[in-house]
Amino acid sequence: MKKTIPALAAAACCAFLAVSCSRDAAPVRTIGISIPAADHGWTGGVVYWAQRAKADLENGETPVRVLVAASKSSDEQASAVENMLVQGVDALVILPNEPGPLTPVCRRVAAAGVPLVVVDRGLEDPSLATLSVVGDNPGFGRVSAERLVAAIGGKGDVALMHGVPCQVDTDRVEAFKKVLAEHPDVRLVDEGVSDWSTEKGLSLMEAFLQKHPKLDAVWTGDDDVLLGALQAYRESGRTDLKALLGGGGSKAVVKKILDGDPLVTQTVTYPPKMVWVAAQHARDLLAGSGRRGTVVVPAETIDASNAAANYFPDSAY
Repeated sequence: MKKTIPALAAAACCAFLAVSCSRDAAPVRTIGISIPAADHGWTGGVVYWAQRAKADLENGETPVRVLVAASKSSDEQASAVENMLVQGVDALVILPNEPGPLTPVCRRVAAAGVPLVVVDRGLEDPSLATLSVVGDNPGFGRVSAERLVAAIGGKGDVALMHGVPCQVDTDRVEAFKKVLAEHPDVRLVDEGVSDWSTEKGLSLMEAFLQKHPKLDAVWTGDDDVLLGALQAYRESGRTDLKALLGGGGSKAVVKKILDGDPLVTQTVTYPPKMVWVAAQHARDLLAGSGRRGTVVVPAETIDASNAAANYFPDSAY
């Protein structure tokens, strides 16, 4: 018996060490999430969902460590990604401030063998992405144009506002214009760049109104931009506009739909939750079961029929 007990103890010790070594051999993996700072409503929603992704992944069945960095500029974002590489991230989720300035650092990420999940705004070199998680940008532009044409009865003068110059904006605007071209009684009379900014939406709308004595509809392509454009229009005292359409599905615009605003009767969704979706895919890539290629988050319409179900007053966007 005296010989058996030490033998059992030794066996138990060996088993413990084996388990410990096994755990040491499989350390917790790290996912970096690099996003723009909350400079307007939609990016505020992105920050909210990035933090939700961090909480959900770090408390999941197979915990991972998540680093979140929100950057105010492209230079700051590039530095944040470099810092994540130094910290040893195993996968990176990035929503670029601007595609061009972020492409070089993403090239270094890919060269280091780190899976790269690109959200929303594609890079200048799409081949760098292991997976792209995008909104349905052509669908966003197409549905927006169809709804706007219907709102003005298939006839009238329309102006549009571009966002930040990038593939996202190009895809949306090209699809929008394609639909307008199918309606000969609808004229695109002006367009300008808003940079998806409420303030620039206001100033651009003022310019449209000064230049055109009559406008039937304006597509701002973004709900925050719409708020600036709406302010400019209301302050002008004009009454010729029949429809003003943004996009994104912000709670401020959904509330206007609920309240029966005569100009703001609908919006087209572009969910900031896609960064959360991207983080889940990054985790799957690390587990060896992730998708590659492209995941498309569809664009949907919110109007009086479903606004109540899509109004979340406590949300970040």
